[in-house]
Amino acid sequence: MEEIITLDYGSGGKKTSQLIEEILLPAFQNDALGALSDGAVLSGEEKLVFSTDSFVVNPLFFPGGNIGKLSVCGTVNDLSVSGGIPKYLSLSFILEEGFPMDSLKKIVASIRDTANSCGVQIVTGDTKVVERGKGDGIYINTAGIGFLRCPGLGTDRIREGDAVLLSGTAGDHSTAVMLARDGLLSEGGVVSDCQPLHLLAQKLFELGPALRVLRDPTRGGIATTLNEFVENGPFTIELEEEAIPVKPAVAGACDILGLDPLYCANEGKLLAIVSADQAQEALARMRSLPEGADAAIIGQVSTKAPGRVLLKTSFGGTRILTKLTGSQLPRIC
Repeated sequence: MEEIITLDYGSGGKKTSQLIEEILLPAFQNDALGALSDGAVLSGEEKLVFSTDSFVVNPLFFPGGNIGKLSVCGTVNDLSVSGGIPKYLSLSFILEEGFPMDSLKKIVASIRDTANSCGVQIVTGDTKVVERGKGDGIYINTAGIGFLRCPGLGTDRIREGDAVLLSGTAGDHSTAVMLARDGLLSEGGVVSDCQPLHLLAQKLFELGPALRVLRDPTRGGIATTLNEFVENGPFTIELEEEAIPVKPAVAGACDILGLDPLYCANEGKLLAIVSADQAQEALARMRSLPEGADAAIIGQVSTKAPGRVLLKTSFGGTRILTKLTGSQLPRIC
């Protein structure tokens, strides 16, 4: 590891994994943390799901959302893909001296509206203010608690022949944020997919053991998340490039920006691994809700190249997809 923290360590890719595995896990090792899920399942009279996240997106307001909406969706989604029903959130602000009060009011209203739409309550919080020039406007931290309703989700349930499903188009969030940041957005352009996924996840909970694992592919995108599913294991994930939905505007913007939609963060999509015999049922359940209207079966699990994610390209070749290397898109969530 380097002697200093670089932006690469916040990318969600290889450097992030190295930071977790070499510094954080050894310091705090326990069974709940060791699962490395988006949320921890906690034992008790009723099992709880617990998650926390911090948000530093730049710009604060982007097409399809803002840092406030993102903070609620991000935490609700982490609880949901961990098998939970989200119920309670904490909310902490770090504000910079001089931050416009009107902007704070808009962000707070967005948090309120998004939380209400998810049926979650903001039950505790904190506010700190730092000197002008020390905080870049506003940072938000949230933590969430939910009740476990779909126990046992995890990569250990994956089996050969399982289907890989994506609930919608890839790369919308990162692309929208980057275009907004660079001032390249035009009317009718790319919009972030920032949205809560609790209802979509609950539709899939009803599949029972046929549902193997859920994840929302945020930092590092679809390619990095799928690598996390199979790394150091016996299975391969084989994807069909032509089956992966990507909006034409996103594909065009990624070409201009030099990005790959498969490595761009999403803030309103689910990846699901489902048994082959329930794949069509899972697809129908996703498509029954607006947030899953563009869902697709994008690949399957095999043992062709253990620990690898392979992409069958539209030209007939095969491309190995690794975890994101470097900091492709800093400050996108």
